[in-house]
Amino acid sequence: MVLTVTLNPLLERRYKFSRINYNQENRNGILEIKAGGKGINVSRQLNHLNVENIALTFLGGANGKQLKEILIKENIKITSIRTESNTRDAAIIIDETSNGISTFFSSNSKITSLEVEEFKSKMDKMIQNCEIVVFAGSSPCDEADSIFPFGIEIANRYDKISILDTYGKHFNACLESQPTIIHNNISEMEKSLDVVLKNEKEKVDLLKTLYKNQIKQGYLTDGGNEIVTSNFDFHFKVLPQPINPVDPTGSGDAFVAGLIYGMTHDLRFEDTLQTAVSLGSLNANRFEVCSVSIEEVDALKSQVIVQPIGKKMKIVDVSPN
Repeated sequence: MVLTVTLNPLLERRYKFSRINYNQENRNGILEIKAGGKGINVSRQLNHLNVENIALTFLGGANGKQLKEILIKENIKITSIRTESNTRDAAIIIDETSNGISTFFSSNSKITSLEVEEFKSKMDKMIQNCEIVVFAGSSPCDEADSIFPFGIEIANRYDKISILDTYGKHFNACLESQPTIIHNNISEMEKSLDVVLKNEKEKVDLLKTLYKNQIKQGYLTDGGNEIVTSNFDFHFKVLPQPINPVDPTGSGDAFVAGLIYGMTHDLRFEDTLQTAVSLGSLNANRFEVCSVSIEEVDALKSQVIVQPIGKKMKIVDVSPN
């Protein structure tokens, strides 16, 4: 069982227009209501990969009620802590002619200290009953900043695999709690740690620092550009398939789901990388978020090139003769 933890879920109101005339009225847009939030996206993609999972999140107000109804219709298993504050929402405007996308977010939810403690108590119990826990997305407010570091420490206590995909003020505290695996895109990592990651050496040096902090695997993604990653003290660069992105929303979440798919199916590290990268690329090539099938991945992943940086891992053939 995989547990995904999302602190800042999102009710998306997606308006699609065949063509947008700027600075004028635009009518007859097609409205779709979707559930968003990084951990929730991971859960959705895991469902498409037939990996059993459950999502834990905060939900409140009319937006929270509507978001929960959407998740139930999507067959995403959900446990939520109720908040007094309304769940945040966003208007997403899509111009289908140009593939242009504009997103307008409401303010974040305010989470109380009592709600945080209730969330931690529920999360502790749920982590005990899972193999992998994903801490994904932003923290909505100062009161919630302690949740991910606490959850990572709990996962370590119960000897569970933890995957961290977050950014912002609580990021350093999350690292200090020593997650098993970390994924970030380059811009988020640079802003969160106030570092510059312009070349391969700078990225590898950062991954080495993370490994010294007991982080076993690190993944630094950069849209459709080269990926630099680590598996313990071995380092790799990955060349994704060339794509013309339509909507990159959720591509990092699809990538994380691919890592989990590899772990739960005992894939080799290189195969897991190819799966994760293919999921991210395919997701970016459509408007639907985290809805890629494993059949699509299998048809594409051989195009992903994985190259070692520095010393190479020795592959031992343990198959029976």
